[in-house]
Amino acid sequence: MTTLAGNTLINERDLSKLKWRCRRGLLENDLFIERFFRQHETSLTEFHAEGLRQLMDLSDNDLLDLMLARKEPSDDLDRPDVHAVLALLRTPQ
Repeated sequence: MTTLAGNTLINERDLSKLKWRCRRGLLENDLFIERFFRQHETSLTEFHAEGLRQLMDLSDNDLLDLMLARKEPSDDLDRPDVHAVLALLRTPQ
């Protein structure tokens, strides 16, 4: 594994597991997530992976509201890793 700004890059196996976990039932979410992986999969760190895992615990509608900035993370989701991943998810190509 290599490091990037003090964070360990996730390995290929963990990336594959993360992609599998990110499969959603709502097409709109899948489109955001597919774009995210296309743009960032080679630079994802454990920090980003944990933020993404937290987001994947949400229902599809709650996740979409966050990605469309209809809502902001609160309570347990109001944490730096989640905010960092949301910023990447919200950034157009």
